[in-house]
Amino acid sequence: MKVLLLGSGGRESAMAAALQRSPAVTELVAAPGNPGIGRTAEVCSIDVADPAAVVSLAERCRPALVVVGPEAPLVAGVSDALRANGYPVFGPDKEAARIEGSKSFAKELMECSEIPTARGRSFDEVSLAVAHMDALGPPYVVKADGLAAGKGVLVTQDRAEAVTGIEERLVGGRFGAAGRTVVIEEFLDGEEVSVIAFSDGRTVVPCPPAQDYKRALDGDKGLNTGGMGSYSPVPSCSDELAAAITDEVIEAMVAALAARGTPFIGAIYAGLALTTEGPRVIEFNARFGDPETQALLPRIESDFAELCLASATGQLEGMKLHCRSDVCVAVVVASEGYPGPHKTGLVIEGIEEAESVAGVEVFHSGTRLSEGMLRTDGGRVLAVSALGQDFSQARARAYQAVSCVHFEGALGRTDIALRAELKERGRA
Repeated sequence: MKVLLLGSGGRESAMAAALQRSPAVTELVAAPGNPGIGRTAEVCSIDVADPAAVVSLAERCRPALVVVGPEAPLVAGVSDALRANGYPVFGPDKEAARIEGSKSFAKELMECSEIPTARGRSFDEVSLAVAHMDALGPPYVVKADGLAAGKGVLVTQDRAEAVTGIEERLVGGRFGAAGRTVVIEEFLDGEEVSVIAFSDGRTVVPCPPAQDYKRALDGDKGLNTGGMGSYSPVPSCSDELAAAITDEVIEAMVAALAARGTPFIGAIYAGLALTTEGPRVIEFNARFGDPETQALLPRIESDFAELCLASATGQLEGMKLHCRSDVCVAVVVASEGYPGPHKTGLVIEGIEEAESVAGVEVFHSGTRLSEGMLRTDGGRVLAVSALGQDFSQARARAYQAVSCVHFEGALGRTDIALRAELKERGRA
């Protein structure tokens, strides 16, 4: 079958590789894609958050399945437009995607459905937001209500910084429309885990847990980013705990959305903190995570295209997801200055050498071709994913490959999956 993949980041690079491994996929078209995806797929430059443009492309290439990678097209209603024109889509409609597009909406739905989450309230006035923040106490958590590319969350012990964060969002317009409302939450103390599942609106098929790293610097310091690395599986999340999260969180949200008449079709993501009182939801997303996808899909032995198609056509019941026993570690290579201002257009070298390391795949995120050279074109440039029989081997392979990649100012965290490796060795 012919598949149309929407998106251009590291997540979509990993999805493209997984789709290409499927015997069922005869042709892959990606929009807008990136140079990594373009090595094996046709790429088309369009605005994937424009429903009319996406439908026009679909009419030209006539895919049997459309897979939507990023959140912006989902919130813009691209899935709605495609389904209205008869295309099977792996990705929720606009209303169901509100679980990511509006943190306030997600919070209300969790409370109504008794899904365990942090205490929090929404505000559009600075004084009321600050008063509630003071009532909760530090660490302070300030979230932009809408989509902010993973950068709309501020967590700090510093009250003045938190107040400034509220003012920047509500008054300064730092995140535009996404920050016109803020959510003030209690801080959840505990190791974080991401659980992602395929959903056809009724049936849920979960992936193994993954863990990502949001902070820019080693030791979970620095600013929040879109994600600096990830790994799977997660030693601190047992099979029993993962099953409970699937039941009490993922399936509960899918049921709540179905009851509203807005069934969730696609990949549903729950980011949780494993607190002393049990798992608590930090956020829901309406798609695969980035960079969790780069650590999950290399492990999946099941046919990714078949799972996406079954989700899109309501046929997930009875299907199971099979994974290889290997672990996977994904390390993001970013531009100097990210998540703040950074240079672009810098020449990238060493990817072929990196990919020659056993078990390694390099997924493109912020890259472009210019004057015959591969160059940087964003904050997160590449994700280097490595499989291994244990975390020690996977980490060694990942960082060996990272050392092969060169561009001016390239940076990345050195502690991705370190805690898992230490736990594996009995030292944590």
